[in-house]
Amino acid sequence: MTKKMAVEVAGVRFKNPLIAASGTFGYGREYEKFYSLSNLGGISVKGTTDTPRMGNLSPRIAETPMGMLNSVGLENPGIDHFIEHELPWLMQKNTTIIANIAAGTEDLYAKIAQKLDKTNIHMVELNISCPNVKQGGAAFGTSAKAAFDVVSKVRKKTKKPLMVKLSPNVASIAEIAKAVESAGADAVSLINTLLGMRIDIKTRRPILKNNVGGLSGPAIFPIAVRMVWQVRKAVKIPVVGGGGISSAKDAIEMMVAGACAFQIGTAIFTNPYSPLDVLLGIEEWMDDNNIQDINEIVGTVEDW
Repeated sequence: MTKKMAVEVAGVRFKNPLIAASGTFGYGREYEKFYSLSNLGGISVKGTTDTPRMGNLSPRIAETPMGMLNSVGLENPGIDHFIEHELPWLMQKNTTIIANIAAGTEDLYAKIAQKLDKTNIHMVELNISCPNVKQGGAAFGTSAKAAFDVVSKVRKKTKKPLMVKLSPNVASIAEIAKAVESAGADAVSLINTLLGMRIDIKTRRPILKNNVGGLSGPAIFPIAVRMVWQVRKAVKIPVVGGGGISSAKDAIEMMVAGACAFQIGTAIFTNPYSPLDVLLGIEEWMDDNNIQDINEIVGTVEDW
């Protein structure tokens, strides 16, 4: 019997719950050599800023046990290039396209969102884990007030469905989620990377030129599950889960915790076919457990 894999996030339809996470899939051009992008539920493209960015100096990637650190620094060609050259190509790929945007000030976030409002992009993902220039380098996503303020400003500039990507580097993820919900977010995605560091004991210098970077991969999965579970209880808007998913079992666990869809990222670096493997594994699990509709399992965890 055909299984129902389609999900809906803030009124946006995804043919299945798997979304390629921002920063790990580029614009999909390299991965299209392996399989059709139409297999994916959606693609959240690389973080896009107001103007082109070269990113941080190398080395900016470091391996860790069960994961990796990155300090790429949002290298991207800028919003105008994205709209003119990448978006038209992406919109032909028969999958849901999400624009992930980042900036250093509220005004720049709003400016980028306003430009996207005039396009046919399906959804905007607001990355609020970026440095807030006005607040001396603190991330928007680590303060409920700062998160509320930036989302409020962006909300006024776009009618596109707005998903806010939350930082795990906070005391209370639920507090931040409630703040962005009250500011007008249509959905939240979590988690972004955790702040980490590796040191070369020969040189006694950090491996990353930027000293610290974002930790991703299987090592952060239990933290992501916990935070998705907490946020699902705290807000009424949809929750998209991500962080360390590398198998169908992980994806199912994330959905049972409360995610209506999920993002997969670092796993793609070690196995470009991991999205297809995960989707196949989910369908097999549904067969084995007599699940007809993937939406049936969302948020079904039974707390002790």
